Formats: sequence, structure tokens, C-alpha cells
Amino acid sequence: MAFDQLERPTSAALLDAELRSAHPTTIIEAAVATFGERLALVSSFGAESAVLLHLAAQVKRDIPVLFLDTGMLFGQTLDYRRQLASKLGLTDVRDLRPRFQDLAVGDPDANLWKTDTDACCNIRKVLPLDRALEGFDGWLTGRKRFHGGDRLRLAVVEQADHQVKFNPLANWGKEELDAYVARHDLPAHPLVAQGFPSIGCWPCTSPVEEGADVRAGRWAGQDKTECGIHVARAHVAPTNVGGDI
Repeated sequence: MAFDQLERPTSAALLDAELRSAHPTTIIEAAVATFGERLALVSSFGAESAVLLHLAAQVKRDIPVLFLDTGMLFGQTLDYRRQLASKLGLTDVRDLRPRFQDLAVGDPDANLWKTDTDACCNIRKVLPLDRALEGFDGWLTGRKRFHGGDRLRLAVVEQADHQVKFNPLANWGKEELDAYVARHDLPAHPLVAQGFPSIGCWPCTSPVEEGADVRAGRWAGQDKTECGIHVARAHVAPTNVGGDI
């Protein structure tokens, strides 16, 4: 049965049951049909981001795209964000930044990453995204099962705090991604050619040897595998700080 023939599902579990084997485009279309203007796409404009962004642009070019500019991204990522958004015709890319006062209190010397990567990610990624997502009921991510770790059991649709989260590429492997990139002539992140299959902030991202795990260069040498934005939580921003994202 086509998605638009269904009554709107009332839970992520019902959506997942309907979409767990669907093509990524169908999943994105279903997300848009379900949440409309209350749907966002969260993108790092990283190594594999072009695929989801291109797919989404074919469905809804003005979808809000939330980009976390942590203040510690590679310059190549910032250039790629501008170039790719322009090439794909995305008209509503929003740059989310940490609050000045959060940084002044929690990371005044910009070296928190040396002692507490979780706290650094919380200030620079988790809190800004939590604030931005308050205006949405659903969001799209680019996570995939083949990345391993906690993502091996990734659902296509899941409940995430107060929003429903869609993972349209959950079922795709590297072969499908590479084929899609080639078919649509999508530009690669410039650091991929330098051995970075997964790209985050420069202090915590390293190149990896060919054949290594895709995310092996993220927080290398630590138990940490996720920045925190995909971890169920109830974060509350400090009440003594203000300012815009």
C-alpha cells in the first residue's frame, strides 16, 4: 500500500514497519508527507553527505537543512558546505553555532576537547541542535548500518526525544552510495581523497588506513564513537546564558 494511502501513523514504530525496506526517496517523501514544514534535515556536509542532500533536494528543495558549525570544523568542510548547497539548489541551509556565553563559561580557551570530548561536543553540537530542533517534529539523518557500532541495529524510523527521526540511508552500503554518487556526478568532500572517510571537527578527526572502519578516525584511541546528537537524552541549556544559536 502506498504511503499516501495510509492514515497518518501515530508512532515511529508504525512508520518504521511501513518504510523499513523502502527506497530512500520513498522514506523522504513519507517524512515530508507526515510532517511537512515541521521536518528538517541535519547534515554535517561531511564525507557521505552529498547523497542524502541530493535525494532530499529532489523531493523538497526548500527543506530546512541544519548544519552544525562548531567553530572547529576543517576549512574544507565550510567551503564544501557552501559549494554543495549551491550546486544542489538547497534554499534553506541554517548554520547553527554554539552560544557565545556557553563557550565563555564552558570552554573559554577552546581546549576543552583535550580533557573532555563529551562536554566539548555537548556545548558545540548537542545544545545548539537541541535548540534548533524545538521548532520541528521530525528530522532526517544520514546514518547507515554499515558504519557499525551502535548503528548496526539502526531503524529506518525511530523515536528521538520529542521528534521522530528518519534514517533514509540506513539500509544502504558503500556500494549503493558510491553508485549513486557516480550516477549523479556528486562532488566529493575534498578531505576524502586525503584518507578521511568520516569527517568531524579537526581536533578529533584523523585519516585512516585503507580498509579500516569508516569511523575509525573519529575520536581515535577513545571509547567514544558518537558526538551525542544521536543519543537519547533530555538536555537542558544552562539557564544563565542567552543569545542566539
